[in-house]
Amino acid sequence: MATMLGLTPQQKAALVVVSGLPAPPGVAGVIVQKYDRDAARPVGALVVADQEGGRVKTFPQLPPRSSARAFRSKAEAFDSGLATGRRLRRIDVDVALGPVLDLPDGPLGSRQFRSPLFGVAFARGLATGGAGACAKHFPGLGSLAFSTDDRPYVLGRVREADLAPYRAAVEAGVPCVMVGHGVYPTLGPRRAALEPAAYRLLRDLGFEGVAITDSLDVVRGHAQEWAVAAARAGADLLLFTSGADAARAIRVLVPLARRGELDVHVARVLRFRSTFD
Repeated sequence: MATMLGLTPQQKAALVVVSGLPAPPGVAGVIVQKYDRDAARPVGALVVADQEGGRVKTFPQLPPRSSARAFRSKAEAFDSGLATGRRLRRIDVDVALGPVLDLPDGPLGSRQFRSPLFGVAFARGLATGGAGACAKHFPGLGSLAFSTDDRPYVLGRVREADLAPYRAAVEAGVPCVMVGHGVYPTLGPRRAALEPAAYRLLRDLGFEGVAITDSLDVVRGHAQEWAVAAARAGADLLLFTSGADAARAIRVLVPLARRGELDVHVARVLRFRSTFD
């Protein structure tokens, strides 16, 4: 496994960033999107993609063949995850940004499983097929009235029922969890991806894997500020769909790297990436 020995602050700063294409040099990973899925990807970078099924599929010709809501059993979800993982690895995609573990009463419609345990089964199928799963959107969008993709500021509540699927996912060994953009007053005034209490809550569930933010360039002009806030809050990977925003984020993260503030995150990222070597 790669180690941090000899890494420069610039390299460490890049190793906590997942970028859209084209990506700055040295990033931990890249996100492939519908409009650039055939573009060149940097050698050695982790490759992630949204491949939930239904309308959220970077690669329309690949499984899952149906939306999350359509699954009617854990066995069916597992088989679909298995097929998806195998096909993603054939095209050198390492991680699916899914499954969605938000409860069925949430704002995402067909992206939500009838039971979140179907989502955990889907994640197990992905792993068996060779791909990583990244469960989302912690700590759960079930109590939100709107999707955070549609509104810039959406209030919610952290409910015990919302956390239960993540406990099950942690027990199943899911290696990655995405922290979402919902705002939960009990965790703090900012979106969860920027709140230290959100990451403490996730770690309290026993999670030892990689915590990634939802896209930090979802609101224009906040990439640099949010990159620093999220890293300090506890995020291991900072997701940007824009390569330009990713480059800006890396620049402001270098001082944190010099002070050793990113070391624990870089160590987790290197361990995670090594599973796909």
